This record gives sequence, C-alpha cells and structure tokens, in this order.
Amino acid sequence: QVQLVESGGGSVQAGGSLRISCAASATTSNDYCMVWFRQAPGKEREGIAAIDWDGTTSYADSVKGRFTISKDNAKNTLYLQMDALKPVDTAMYYCAAASGAYCYTEPFAGWGQGTQVTVSS
Repeated sequence: QVQLVESGGGSVQAGGSLRISCAASATTSNDYCMVWFRQAPGKEREGIAAIDWDGTTSYADSVKGRFTISKDNAKNTLYLQMDALKPVDTAMYYCAAASGAYCYTEPFAGWGQGTQVTVSS
C-alpha cells in the first residue's frame, strides 16, 4: 500500500490554469502506474491521465491537449497541469497508484482523499 495526498485544488475562471499535486508516502517510480481520476457530482468516476513507470503517458479525450501529467521521482510527487480549464472540468480530483497490468483499472495500491477543482464561467 502507498499513502497519497493531493493538494493544489481551488477555484479558477474558465480559460485559466491550475496545477494539482499528489505526494506519495513511498517511491512509486518503478512499481506503479500513477493515475489521475475525477468525479463530478452525479457522474461516474473518470480516469483522465496516467503516467507509467517508464514515463509513458495517456490521456482521456476530454482533457487531451489541455492537461499534462508528470512526476518527480526524487520527490515522490505526481502532478497534473491543467490549462484552458472549462466549467465541465469542475470535479473532485483523485490520484491513485495502479499496481496491475492496466493503469485505469483495479487493483490500486492507494488512493488520495481528493482535491476540489471548480471552474467558473
């Protein structure tokens, strides 16, 4: 198991930018695919970005070209740079450490508590 703590959420106007972070309790560089999920009220959880142990990234179509996932292995920290934000991006954002064969599916070795991102029009 790995403990994860998100930070950096907040409120921003449409078109603005925000960077959220996810600090891990232990090294995740070689063991996990690190993933960002989000969940808006009344909607299903959505996997939006992932970065594998070798640095390979993937994005959901809804955020591709606007969001950038990265990690600092020395700091055991995962980031999500969000640009050109839209009101539809409003959600609780969670990071997770995927320990199986696929980044966006079980099993997960840890989840963060979430950080709220609110985008106003």
